[in-house]
Amino acid sequence: MTEILIISDLHLSGDRPGTTELFFRFLEEQLTVQSRLYILGDLLDAWIGDDDCTPPVPDIKARIKQASAHGAEIFFMHGNRDFLVGQDFAAETGCTLLDDPAVIHLNGVATLLMHGDLLCSDDQEYQKARLFLRSPGFIKDMLSRSIDERRAIAADFRKRSGEINSLKAEYIMDVNQQTVETYMRRNQVTLLIHGHTHRPDTHQFTLDGRPAQRIVLPEWHEARGGYLKADNNGVSIHDYRAQG
Repeated sequence: MTEILIISDLHLSGDRPGTTELFFRFLEEQLTVQSRLYILGDLLDAWIGDDDCTPPVPDIKARIKQASAHGAEIFFMHGNRDFLVGQDFAAETGCTLLDDPAVIHLNGVATLLMHGDLLCSDDQEYQKARLFLRSPGFIKDMLSRSIDERRAIAADFRKRSGEINSLKAEYIMDVNQQTVETYMRRNQVTLLIHGHTHRPDTHQFTLDGRPAQRIVLPEWHEARGGYLKADNNGVSIHDYRAQG
């Protein structure tokens, strides 16, 4: 049976070498030829284009390519930090780009995968910004600029985003339950898995008279990460820690 692993929100960057090494060890230790890995966005803390070769980007590409070359299937869904990942990245790493949302089957159960930011519909300011940043016009303009320009723009966006988020109420940056249920009804599922909010938990509720579940994936840090695993033993959440 294919073993399915799901992760999100690693936020890899040159400023977090421990997290990058933890991810590399995860690929080596957890993936086999029977593994299918889903990365639900924000693998990178900032992605300014597939032509960026700033460390640790080349190593990240090489390690993912190595895992896929050894037989693991790897799927990548865009997050709010790495939505500029494109087909060149997919070709270089051997991964498959995945739409957000996407439906897969976990042990025969139709399951909705999302990065999670679309579920935070109370944050209307963010949703408007998301629509603009994902527009073909913005993406074309952004990718036409030099690497240095893009890096400066991305840094400015992150700075302003952090300042704005610090002033927002906590509930605004979490999911809206009605929006959750809307996406689940639309996709005819009773299980939803996502990241983005950095609030790992398993939420049980009733959807149109049926038991439903929403699983929130953990973010990764330099000493600790986590993943969801689906195999013959069922669906489970696991910690993944640095050695030593």
